[in-house]
Amino acid sequence: MSKQFSDLGINEQLQQSLADLQISVPTDIQEKTIPIILNQKEDVVALAKTGTGKTAAFGLPLLQLIDTENTAIQAVILAPTRELGNQIFNNLQSFATHSPKISIASICGGVPIKPQIERLKEATHIIVATPGRLADLVKREAINIKNISYFILDEADEMLSALKEGLDSIIKEIPKSRRTLLFTATMPGTIKQLVQNYMSKHVVHIEADMKTVGHQGIDHQYVVVEPIEKLEVLLHFLNSKEGERGIIFCKTKAAVNKLAKKLAINKFSSGAIHGSLSQGIRDRIMGQFREGYIDILVATDLAARGIDVKEISYVVNYHLPDTFDTYVHRSGRTARAGAKGLSLSVIQKEEVIEIPEFEEELGITFSEFKKADAQSIEENNGLLWAKKIFKTKPNRDVSEDFKSKIKTIFHHLTKEELVDKIFANYLAQTTTVATKSEVSKKKRNK
Repeated sequence: MSKQFSDLGINEQLQQSLADLQISVPTDIQEKTIPIILNQKEDVVALAKTGTGKTAAFGLPLLQLIDTENTAIQAVILAPTRELGNQIFNNLQSFATHSPKISIASICGGVPIKPQIERLKEATHIIVATPGRLADLVKREAINIKNISYFILDEADEMLSALKEGLDSIIKEIPKSRRTLLFTATMPGTIKQLVQNYMSKHVVHIEADMKTVGHQGIDHQYVVVEPIEKLEVLLHFLNSKEGERGIIFCKTKAAVNKLAKKLAINKFSSGAIHGSLSQGIRDRIMGQFREGYIDILVATDLAARGIDVKEISYVVNYHLPDTFDTYVHRSGRTARAGAKGLSLSVIQKEEVIEIPEFEEELGITFSEFKKADAQSIEENNGLLWAKKIFKTKPNRDVSEDFKSKIKTIFHHLTKEELVDKIFANYLAQTTTVATKSEVSKKKRNK
């Protein structure tokens, strides 16, 4: 029989909030972590994949341990990105609905700092922050974290790789007597080093849902393409997933911008996020994605952290990641909360030898995705062309006289005849372009 949150020691107020949220059964990481945080004093290192309920695993016991009579900051939660920080803050607020005396503040980067400084003048028990913004506030002496009791690092592996400088300055400020709770999806050498340097000798290690990435319901596939056909193969795949939501990962900001532009030209419902975009734009795009106004998100790895959207049915690695850990984070965006999902890697011939390495290291199995044949690609290009025409907005600047002359040419055609003629014109143009391309290729090869 499954355990209940009451069995783990969670109090009635928090249980009521969970009931309101229709959360009744603890996940594996919650079942293993909550009693240890509540009843023991040691530091904790918890290893669990994304989408397994880590926020509640540390958030629920933390809320219960807060002394509401003490108005000082008692806990600091660090997240690598503002998106993830906002997600944690919102979750904690939801969990604390029936615990009104607990005060939680979000002080993440990417937004004006002055309102945050004003907010910190009020009594605050828990801070959710990004390292850079928290380090800035400490430097300005706008926040006092010298007496905190709890220090939580969420998605710690990503934090160390990108934001180590800010993290180091924060750790120097907090008391050595604090209790550190570290949550991570992977355990690279940098995390092991942090545990050794900054955590107590008596650390409780917890692993949950870690058998393999594949056990999360993710179908891992790869498709081998020539560089010249990479985009067309991707567009064919995306057309087959119309109406479903997915994320496409690229290695660089420039690649994200380039691909997003191609998707926009082909009238896909898409948006792009990366670190160089303003926080306002990132928030707007993320909001549109979460609410279902756009179906496809093109993103860099760090920008996509904190995306907790349950209905993501596929992830595409448009560039194979450099590390195994990055693959874990990418593929973990799909198949969340017990759902099924596809992780598709679009690779070139020379990258095929890397697939067995990913399989061995991560304990997963890849299958080869059947690439669309030339005829299917051509037909898909035709469908994309038709959609572009359908979604093209009429030009209101054209004079009525000129428009009337154009209509006169077509007025005697039926709808079917007009479509046939426009389509025949499209085919003639694409054939001419393909022929010129082939001739040019032959000349280069001579």
